[in-house]
Amino acid sequence: MAKHIAAIDQGTTSTRCMIFDHGGNVIASDQREHGQIFPQSGWVEHDPLEIWQRAQSVVVAALEKAQLNRTDLAAVGITNQRETAVVWDRKTGEPVYNAIVWQDTRTDQLIRRLARDGGQDRFRAKVGLPLATYFSGPKIRWILDNVAGARERAEAGDLLFGNIDTWLIWNLTGGVDGGVHVTDISNASRTMLMNLETLDWDAEIMEVMGVPRAMLPEIRSSSEVYGECRGALQGVPLAGDLGDQQAATVGQTCFEVGESKNTYGTGNFMLINTGEKLVHSKSGLLTTPAYKFGDNPTVWALEGSIAVTGSLVQWLRDNLNLISSAPEVEDLARKVDDNGGMFIVPAFSGLFAPYWRSDARGVMVGLTRYINKNHIARAALEATAYQTREVLDAMQQDSGVELKELKVDGGMVYNDLLMQFQADILGVPVVRPKVAETTALGAAYAAGLATGYWKNTDDMRANWAMDKRWEPRMSEDQREALYAGWKKAVTRTFDWLESTQNGV
Repeated sequence: MAKHIAAIDQGTTSTRCMIFDHGGNVIASDQREHGQIFPQSGWVEHDPLEIWQRAQSVVVAALEKAQLNRTDLAAVGITNQRETAVVWDRKTGEPVYNAIVWQDTRTDQLIRRLARDGGQDRFRAKVGLPLATYFSGPKIRWILDNVAGARERAEAGDLLFGNIDTWLIWNLTGGVDGGVHVTDISNASRTMLMNLETLDWDAEIMEVMGVPRAMLPEIRSSSEVYGECRGALQGVPLAGDLGDQQAATVGQTCFEVGESKNTYGTGNFMLINTGEKLVHSKSGLLTTPAYKFGDNPTVWALEGSIAVTGSLVQWLRDNLNLISSAPEVEDLARKVDDNGGMFIVPAFSGLFAPYWRSDARGVMVGLTRYINKNHIARAALEATAYQTREVLDAMQQDSGVELKELKVDGGMVYNDLLMQFQADILGVPVVRPKVAETTALGAAYAAGLATGYWKNTDDMRANWAMDKRWEPRMSEDQREALYAGWKKAVTRTFDWLESTQNGV
């Protein structure tokens, strides 16, 4: 029996390959960044061919670092940035346009038009999502409407669509030479085109959105053998597929109703397991599949999506030159005891959960002559914690489940100041696992479960171990006073862009 599982984790800024053993330990890893393309304000693109090249190179490098070859792998799983749309030619494998990234807001006008008939929640009952630029369905429409000849080619069956998972799976399994065109329910649910009840593409919404069914992938479970890989992974079963946040939920072994995790990355994404019950949010959250393992019933979640958290630190580094590397933000923030009365609300591309306001734009409020760069650094970190509190409040309101502790993962969880403030502003403990890169681990678990490498969820849960725990220290009065200041600051972002409708 092969002794290891590989996971390809394709994220917003980089691609990595991680190799795990049966205990969920990282044996080797390789990671490489790809370019961020900003053609104009509000537009964000990636080169799909560059991403595919990065995926191939990190697989080779990780195997070399581990001193393994492909025959040592029982399976490979995929996890990916969700909602990022790729359209390509099935005969040549060439993308017809760059990938349009989840942060991109170019479909704002289309979203407004769609909202005129039924409002922002026009399709929510079917798809669990509000109308927003975030999701990939409208991005497909934009490509078909704006790339010469694309719509005709799509209707003729010559073009394929996929989120990044589908693009990688198709290429890994042969591309133009028999590549498998599939996605899993966690990724399909982020298009705004999948009906949550049927777990299939919705004919009515496809017609309204102007997306031909012929270009859409087959929707499969999150854990099954989709095909065999070619190239460097020749013969290795490709057996797991989860959107990044659902993968982190699996990696954190949140398999029981009420268990929750929060991932701190480019943005923040909190999910709470609602079991086999599909819960429709009344508080601005997304209803989404958490995972579906083979023929087992779908397990559902409520999700709170926050657009800008880690990318706010990148903004301090790249746009303001306040720091030269991301870890320096903690050093600056520690030089002051508090935020000095200022708040940063990073609504760079509008506000996601629980507001869904694409008319909002970022603000700094409460500025005085007393404020210095240390306060700005601290306010930037605190913004992540406040936004998480807003999502948690909405989750508890929707689910009726009171959170006992928050499992966290992602790059920012090594920032002790942020994690302590997070525990303080939530009023519950924050817990970091020993393997904090749970997104890749979740994809590995899905692939390993499909191939018998792990027997069941108990087998995976036995691997989870705590690395560090932060207990809340702040008084209730101080917590609520700070949070009230944040809520006031958020209102200052509203209506910056005019002529919106229904909050879109």
